[in-house]
Amino acid sequence: MTSSPSTLTVFGADWCRDCVRTKTQLDGLGVVYDYVDLVSDPAAADVAREISGRTSIPVVVYPDSSHHVEPTNADVESKLRELSLI
Repeated sequence: MTSSPSTLTVFGADWCRDCVRTKTQLDGLGVVYDYVDLVSDPAAADVAREISGRTSIPVVVYPDSSHHVEPTNADVESKLRELSLI
């Protein structure tokens, strides 16, 4: 089997209100995710930019390889339900 299907990745920074909001939402829903802090790992910003084609954050990458850039809480919840993660 591959890695855990419930794991997703969030690229963000603690100074970003949308990033904090998305992390708070995921934590509240009990969703497992990997957080990539772009302040402590600046090279990861290039990875996030390659994924999204943009410099906006957060970039949320789902287990099905789809992604959202600056998603609303409704966007995230809808995708998590689609993937049966909540």
